[in-house]
Amino acid sequence: MSNSMLNEAEPKELRDESDFEVIFSDSDYISVSGFGSLLSVRSARGTFPELINFRVARLNGFRRFFGHVAPIFFERGIAKPETKEISSLCSEPCEEENIIITVFEIKKSEIPAFIQREIEFRFLAVLCSRFTDEEFFQVRCKGNKDILFHHYGRHNIDKIWRDDILPCRVYLRHCVLAAKNLGEIAYNNFLDHTFLGDRRTTVREYLTRYDSGIMEEEPPESVKFRYEG
Repeated sequence: MSNSMLNEAEPKELRDESDFEVIFSDSDYISVSGFGSLLSVRSARGTFPELINFRVARLNGFRRFFGHVAPIFFERGIAKPETKEISSLCSEPCEEENIIITVFEIKKSEIPAFIQREIEFRFLAVLCSRFTDEEFFQVRCKGNKDILFHHYGRHNIDKIWRDDILPCRVYLRHCVLAAKNLGEIAYNNFLDHTFLGDRRTTVREYLTRYDSGIMEEEPPESVKFRYEG
């Protein structure tokens, strides 16, 4: 694992493309941090085919947890609303926590794809972090209910950020496999420092005590390449 470590007490929020432009400085590349599916270089290249310098780092002062509904899981047919297995990963500041992440550089031209991929998030000069429903509506949807419906309402989602939902099964398996591919330290960090929406139950506890069958389930053929770690 790389010795690279990231610390950010008061990270800068980036609201649109113009904010990203400011932090490019004299370089044509910007660093992106991945803490979920972007732990997988294959997944990262799916959105950023020209990424460079894919590596592992440790981020102090942030917690990783399954705390929001992801519409992409509905669109890909892998959400299970009947069991509340609809959640994706997000992060939030947490002084006593640390997570192992990936870091890589993308070109300036790939910023629109990054924003579209992670549209429900608050963009920090460190990584994608937790928004609130009201902030998402005002910032990403510009206060427009039609835009909100396009992203969430058409999937019968009326609340994005929740603590009563469970990880999307296919996505969770993918993230665990991606972390495992990064090595033992990253794998154990993911299992023991990634939480459910309650912010108490770790992924290791969830897989061991509640649903050990997730890791044995093969993804549907339609998304198998994307979600194989």
